[in-house]
Amino acid sequence: MKRIIAIPARYGSTRFPGKPLAKIGGKSMLERVVDIARSVIKGDEEAGIFVTTEDKRIEEHAKEIGVECIITSASCPTGSDRVLAALRQMDVWPDIIVNLQGDAPFTPPEVIKSIFESFLQNPHYEVITPVHKLSWKDLDRLREHKKTTPFSGTTAVVNAEGQALWFSKNIIPAIRNEADVRQEDDVSPIYQHIGLYGFRSDVLEKYCLLPQSKYETYEGLEQLRMLENGIKIHTVHADIPIGDIQSGIDTPDDLARAESRLLSQYEQAS
Repeated sequence: MKRIIAIPARYGSTRFPGKPLAKIGGKSMLERVVDIARSVIKGDEEAGIFVTTEDKRIEEHAKEIGVECIITSASCPTGSDRVLAALRQMDVWPDIIVNLQGDAPFTPPEVIKSIFESFLQNPHYEVITPVHKLSWKDLDRLREHKKTTPFSGTTAVVNAEGQALWFSKNIIPAIRNEADVRQEDDVSPIYQHIGLYGFRSDVLEKYCLLPQSKYETYEGLEQLRMLENGIKIHTVHADIPIGDIQSGIDTPDDLARAESRLLSQYEQAS
């Protein structure tokens, strides 16, 4: 089963132009993401990596850091569409594609490995994405964060078989008797979604041919197009340390927080 990690890295972000080239701790965001991908596929002859972008500046940087880069159209509406456009330029398609966003430099490599492993065990799965349960403290932090940036951080509802039922920028489910639940359970019932997807290649193509869906438009979440059209999304559990709320970097303020987070990690390690 041939596997690939595709890293869409768009230069022309409205909120943060040139974002993949922004530096965190002296290293570009894109290089940090590529380093994560390399650590995942090290020693795996069936796996590979490529970056895909619409901009020559990112292509040049990809060459500098020694990773394949495929130029795609600036009109690609989502990262998944950009990945599909890149795949169509390849001679041989992989069986499985992990779409690792170029603005996710803190993605744990183990999470990507768990997606690959889950596909190896369940080749009939269509899409796999990671989630993790928030501690009560992290749930409180997320609620506080949403007071100023309500559309950062996505939560999910998952059934007993690990299949995703829904995703939202609101915190779901609501907890009616939260004080009682806090006494009964050590962790909250809230799953945070980590914006990382593994696709079977045929499902990625099917998904990208679908028109944008109603709830996808409302929430700004492309995975809702999958659910609205009957594509099943299975989840894998990510073991995320307490206090480590996962999110991408969408604005310069997010970048400043990432710098602070990196400094904190260095201090804890020293």
